[in-house]
Amino acid sequence: MQHDLLRELAILECSQGEVEKRERLILDLTGNNFPDWSVIYLLTFNVYNADKTFSRPWPNLQLPKAEALVLNFETNVRTKSYALPEFIKKVDKLKALIITNYSFSPAELHNFHVIGSNLRRMRFKCITISFFMCNISQASTSNGTKIFDAIPGLVEVHINYCNDLMTLPDDICEIKLLKKLSITNCHNLFALPEQIGQLVSLEVVRLNSCTNLSQVPNSIRTLQELISLNISDCLSLSTLPDQIGQLVNLKSMNMRGCLRLSKLPRSIMRLRNLRKVVCDKEKEGLWVPLKSSLNSLKIIASKEEANLNWLND
Repeated sequence: MQHDLLRELAILECSQGEVEKRERLILDLTGNNFPDWSVIYLLTFNVYNADKTFSRPWPNLQLPKAEALVLNFETNVRTKSYALPEFIKKVDKLKALIITNYSFSPAELHNFHVIGSNLRRMRFKCITISFFMCNISQASTSNGTKIFDAIPGLVEVHINYCNDLMTLPDDICEIKLLKKLSITNCHNLFALPEQIGQLVSLEVVRLNSCTNLSQVPNSIRTLQELISLNISDCLSLSTLPDQIGQLVNLKSMNMRGCLRLSKLPRSIMRLRNLRKVVCDKEKEGLWVPLKSSLNSLKIIASKEEANLNWLND
């Protein structure tokens, strides 16, 4: 059986054609031992840097067909600052950028100016992004260029376990096509831009486990396309926006673990399309009286459970 399996794997490997012309390619890199070929045709380029040192110059890769780039790496004691590879600047068709740091120590990421205007999806995990005070000039440029100015076509932004993130840059609110904003486990995030209401295409907002977030801006009321709001485990959140009832298309809200939230705004009765609310058992009483006005509302109440996510911080 093992022989047959190995034979099938060998056949599959050979059937995929020339390595550098495959649509999906995973490169397991050690140090700076990059492939010899300079032209790679692919849709997904997944780099895993085994010895954690991709801070030195990358080769001048040519990726004319690449639509997704995945960078996986780990930090070590010597190297905690990483530059996005310069070759990204020439990947004209790049639509998705996913960067994941698999170590427990956050890594500083810079050189954002290489990102092109076609990018649609961006995901960061355990990355220290130097755009405090809104400019990436602190990290990669000296001309004050803003990180999101160069990528106006983004439809998704995911930021996870970025513990230095205290505020979002204001220019993120200028991405008119943005549909999904996910900022999770960013424990030092304490405020969102008041201009967040300008993101008129937003359909999903996830802010779960941002434990220092103290309020959601009132301007969120203008997000008429919003259908899902997740504020679970936002331990410092004590109130919801007064005019949250203007979110006429909101269908789902998760407020589980919002321990300081003790009352709901009156306007919440106007959320006629609200179908599901997830909350703690202790907060269920806030919603039960509203069921007569919100006929389709389903309340999912659960007992508080121990959350061990903080062990990864």
